[in-house]
Amino acid sequence: MAESTPARRLRMGMVGGGEGAFIGEVHRKAAALDGQIEFVAGALAGSPEKARRSGRALGLPDDRSYPDWQAMLSGELARPENERIDFVSIVTPNHLHFEVAKAFVQAGIHVVCEKPMVHTAAQAAELARLVQEKGVVFAVTYNYSAYPLIRQARQMVLGGELGEIRRVSAEYHQGWLATAQDESNKQADWRTDPARSGMGGAIGDIGSHAEQLISCVTGLKLESLSADLSTFVPGRRLDDDASVLLRFVGGARGVLTCSQIEIGRENDLRLSVFGTKGSLSWQQENPNVLVVDLLDRPRQIYTRGGPSLGEEATAATRLPAGHPEAFIEAFANVYLGAAAHIRAKMNGQSESPLPYPTVQDGLQGVQFIEKVIESSRSSERWTAVNETAPEHSV
Repeated sequence: MAESTPARRLRMGMVGGGEGAFIGEVHRKAAALDGQIEFVAGALAGSPEKARRSGRALGLPDDRSYPDWQAMLSGELARPENERIDFVSIVTPNHLHFEVAKAFVQAGIHVVCEKPMVHTAAQAAELARLVQEKGVVFAVTYNYSAYPLIRQARQMVLGGELGEIRRVSAEYHQGWLATAQDESNKQADWRTDPARSGMGGAIGDIGSHAEQLISCVTGLKLESLSADLSTFVPGRRLDDDASVLLRFVGGARGVLTCSQIEIGRENDLRLSVFGTKGSLSWQQENPNVLVVDLLDRPRQIYTRGGPSLGEEATAATRLPAGHPEAFIEAFANVYLGAAAHIRAKMNGQSESPLPYPTVQDGLQGVQFIEKVIESSRSSERWTAVNETAPEHSV
């Protein structure tokens, strides 16, 4: 019997993520974690000098350390097909996402993009249309939905174990932007600038994660919302605190809160789901535990890698129980899903064998941000939401 040819590693290019960038390094580590992807090309900074310097520091050859993303796109397309990148990872500030993503999608190159996907719902809808037209893979790195126990929670909720969902609560609280002085670091500088971050501050940066987590786990579709955005730090141009009441199709209710001015909070993302038969709760700072309470039964504690986990949660787990897995591994699960879909397309298959957040999740997230801002500015009690259902919410 002839031996099968081992699958080659997918070739990844990166736009952004050079010197001093936090999230670019996270993406590179996550992409490399399972040995399926290699980082081969990049346009890693806004200035050609810094981009070249960043490329050299990361070991890229000079001919694949590009001065800007346009040069990277044209340079890669000029290479033989069996040498060029298979996909690009976009880890720039938000204002560059649309132009870069659109160009690569139009060129037929698969994309992994940071969230929020783009600045406006119109841009997001255009990207979603192009992705469908070109048939490319487009992943959005809502990494929290790729934690093993979030996938377990999703299976239990969608499988009816909690009964009919009545109420959902999502909270994402940080304190790193509690003062104006906190804006002096690189990560805060662009996030508090409307031109680069977009219309939403805290609601766009972290509230979008909370919204996607609700959608992923419950499958509920938003009907309307009522939002209150606040800016507590004097002189800040975007919101740094948000409270949103949610009404879902079918009658369920919810509340989403996010803040970046709560002193003492680090990365406190929490999700609770309450149904007619039971409830569950999960905390990002203790991500390897899922608490489940069912009517007339003792409390159940599910642990990552423990017994009785579902297929998706098990597939997202790398280590035996008791060995913590968290932030970077969750990012890696998004990359695994995108990589599996890219490989499937290479083999002439259309469906993704593994879940990951898609362009449709990105579109829904941008629509949500816009509706929250609209509601906060309106005198009406409730703002209607015409939500696009995701194809692969995970």
